[in-house]
Amino acid sequence: MKNQIVTADLSGFGYREIEEAIKLLTAYKNANFEEDNFFLFNLSLNLNVNSGFVFLSDEGYNVGIINDNGKIEQFISCAYCGKEGLKSELKPFCKAGYCRECHLKECVKDEVAEVVKEVSK
Repeated sequence: MKNQIVTADLSGFGYREIEEAIKLLTAYKNANFEEDNFFLFNLSLNLNVNSGFVFLSDEGYNVGIINDNGKIEQFISCAYCGKEGLKSELKPFCKAGYCRECHLKECVKDEVAEVVKEVSK
């Protein structure tokens, strides 16, 4: 486990992390993913050894953690500024993967430039 930030090796989990893993796997077992299944394939249980966070991750790097309601929720990060958190906390996210603030700064700016360009013709 040397120099690894993220590990799926359970021998690297401490008592607290194992308890978190149990809660996470129980929430996964009880989840209704018909509404919002963001996971793809090759799902694994992981530990960030720096932060101590236990999470589920798939081959597409989608991450799920337990929210305050004990449910699995997608953990996301803004593709522009790197702000991260639960999907419900960072809503709305645009198609480019930006948080609201970056969307207003970047996407809207581009959309306005396109409109100006069209009107200028």
